[in-house]
Amino acid sequence: MLLADCGKEGRPVGVEVFSGNTADPATLTAQLQKRKERFGLRRVTIVGDRGLLTHARLTEAVQPAGYDWITGLRQGALRRLVQKEDRPLTLFDERDLAEITSDDYPGERLIVCRNPLMAARARHKRAAWFQATEKKLDALVAATVRKRRPLRGTDKIALRAGALLGRYKMQKHITTVISDEAFSYQRDEASIALEARLDGMYAIRTNVSEDALASDEAAASYKQRAVVEKAFRSLKTVDLKGRPIYHDRARRLQCPLFLCMLAYYVQWHMKDKLAPMLFAEEDLAAAKAARASVVAPAEPSPEAQSKARTKKTSDGARATSFQSLLRHLAQLGKCKLVEKNKPEETIRLVLQTLSPKQKKAFRLLGVSHH
Repeated sequence: MLLADCGKEGRPVGVEVFSGNTADPATLTAQLQKRKERFGLRRVTIVGDRGLLTHARLTEAVQPAGYDWITGLRQGALRRLVQKEDRPLTLFDERDLAEITSDDYPGERLIVCRNPLMAARARHKRAAWFQATEKKLDALVAATVRKRRPLRGTDKIALRAGALLGRYKMQKHITTVISDEAFSYQRDEASIALEARLDGMYAIRTNVSEDALASDEAAASYKQRAVVEKAFRSLKTVDLKGRPIYHDRARRLQCPLFLCMLAYYVQWHMKDKLAPMLFAEEDLAAAKAARASVVAPAEPSPEAQSKARTKKTSDGARATSFQSLLRHLAQLGKCKLVEKNKPEETIRLVLQTLSPKQKKAFRLLGVSHH
């Protein structure tokens, strides 16, 4: 198991190896204490997903240790909250983010967010799943009424219906009537209506006070997990391929994984410096400031949109991906020059002529090519 530490920008600051059968929650408390001491932190706020920071882990380990935390509310809990009171929905008339309290979560802040893009996707996905499922169920109905070898048997019909409903997890929205000789179904409109009310909605729960962290800042901190997850994916699979390697001793992996972390550290800085040449956002602060809401999807800056549309950078050069640029830089080499009838001491290594793209890359990196 690999545990990677990153700053909020995604820059790596540490890496640690655990046995492969170690679950994420089992490392939480001990690792937090290590990092608090290693980096001299006076106050630690844990930001984790709903699988890591469960209610049991919060009450048994995190809160007794004195840590602040930010996590998400499970969809089932959010569904119960919406069923209990309509307040979370009516608050979205003017904003896509609202803070509420609930007796079920004493001493906590609940920040309910609604993303219109996510809502539209959920509606489209649900409609497609209904269409696919009902097409199969209609075929099952036809199989029970056909004249030649009709499908019979409650167990057989139920088994086939369960498989069809489970394909897209539509059991909660479709009710069935099964007998030994017949099968029928209908939509559960109440269940569908409740889920439709939750489209695009998610809730963040935290014990951090409003004086220390405003609602939009708490939502932004929760969404910042994506930066660390992206770094972990890059370290493990996408770029550096630090995938599971089976050894009987953890120390045999410490050195190669530490080198992977250093490689990602170099890559992170290279991407930052080379952003003017890449299909990448050059001014993250400006893009963040232009964002209408922390809940709304991130929008590229006008400069990034221009690069994506024209395939050119601001100076008119052709934009490229980071991997393509690396391949171009890898073509650079040194030539060995040997003068005829001269001793070996006169051998010279001469750098090949740099292309304009290579020159620009070296200039942005601040690297001398002599």
